[in-house]
Amino acid sequence: MTDFIKNPVVALPERNPAPHFSEQELVFSAEEKARIARWVSQYPTPDGAVMWVLWLAQEKFGFLPPEVLRLVATELDIPYAQVYGVATFYTQYFKEKKGTYVLDVCTCFSCQLTGGCDILHYLEEKLAIHAGETTADGCFTLQEVECLGACGSAPMLQVSNGPFVYCLTKKKVDALIAALRAGRMPGFTSVTLPQDEDEMGGNRRTDVESTIEYAALPIAVRTR
Repeated sequence: MTDFIKNPVVALPERNPAPHFSEQELVFSAEEKARIARWVSQYPTPDGAVMWVLWLAQEKFGFLPPEVLRLVATELDIPYAQVYGVATFYTQYFKEKKGTYVLDVCTCFSCQLTGGCDILHYLEEKLAIHAGETTADGCFTLQEVECLGACGSAPMLQVSNGPFVYCLTKKKVDALIAALRAGRMPGFTSVTLPQDEDEMGGNRRTDVESTIEYAALPIAVRTR
């Protein structure tokens, strides 16, 4: 089909790209297959479990090139196009190899007004890369993303589809990068409203390592 598209709006993917993984590597273990079967059993049809299996595949292989998407499609016995559509719709699924740590910096409205763009540019300077790129040592991938749902503690970023880091400053960024280089992921921080403390004892998860309360947002020194 792509042979007939002479002037694509965006660059088209390779129809038959060189695989990143061998056939011997492209297998789910018995334990992984059992997990997949358990997920499938929770839905009327196997395609209901596609997001679970994509997450499992990403954890196993690090990212989701075409051959891994085909593995997921085969395991679920659903069309490759269906798996491809889900994987390409969500940015949390990595279609290209990323760094050890993926830094998703929010530059949506609240974060932008409070310095999200400044934080992004500071990280670009600190890591010597631009948004969308990976450092030469493969340690960090930097991405600019839309709202992550933490507007009350902007500016913020997310580390590798995991913990959020709130109320960012250059000092916090420096500490975060140093910790990640040492192999220390940030712990879970609970962000609560004052009434949560008074009425619900914090209403927080049991694995919380630190807490902050929502506060008035600062105004960015500059925005772009």
